[in-house]
Amino acid sequence: MEALRPGPPAVALMTLLFGLWSAQGLEMISSKVPVLEAVNGSTVMLPCSYSSCIGIEKLYFNWQFNNNGTMVKLCEAVIPSEESVPNVKVFKERVEFIGNNHNNNLSILLWNITFEDGGQYTCYGMNPKEKEKNHSAIFRLIVVDELRVVDNTLTIIIASTVGGAIALLMGFMLLKNFTLFVMSKMEEKKQECLVTSSGIDNTENGLSGSKVEPKPTPKKK
Repeated sequence: MEALRPGPPAVALMTLLFGLWSAQGLEMISSKVPVLEAVNGSTVMLPCSYSSCIGIEKLYFNWQFNNNGTMVKLCEAVIPSEESVPNVKVFKERVEFIGNNHNNNLSILLWNITFEDGGQYTCYGMNPKEKEKNHSAIFRLIVVDELRVVDNTLTIIIASTVGGAIALLMGFMLLKNFTLFVMSKMEEKKQECLVTSSGIDNTENGLSGSKVEPKPTPKKK
């Protein structure tokens, strides 16, 4: 007997459910800027956190360092549930786990780093609730003698030029508004002068509104 095969609607539903499951799964997050330059002999933090919309159950995680192609394990632990605190095993000196499971934090500190500590670090996680799927976040550490001084001359020049242009534009607008204001006042004065001079002309011409001296009444003989 031929095995039953799901029809197109069933396949579409299964695909949708699988997509939703994947979208809600575990995510390992390193940093918005996953590259750090640090001075030789200093102490640096390598950030990592996790998030999962479906929750965790016996979440396994570790930190690894890529030592010329060989992955060296720095620390590892299993987090039974979201409320528990992991018992972290550290395998290398100068490595300290500073994470806090209540904040989904899996970060570590590297003490007194050397040039040999420079390279790629991986924060790895596996959540059994996701059918053993693997997730990781990569962080790169660059060890230098001293931090480079960033030359901001070009930035300052550009900012000064833009600021000067804006100030010039604002000054031009203020001067324009002031000129328009003065011209409007002058126009008002001109209108007042025209009205006044028109009244004077009417008076002289004996028109309406003007004062005309009455003629003397002739005497009776």
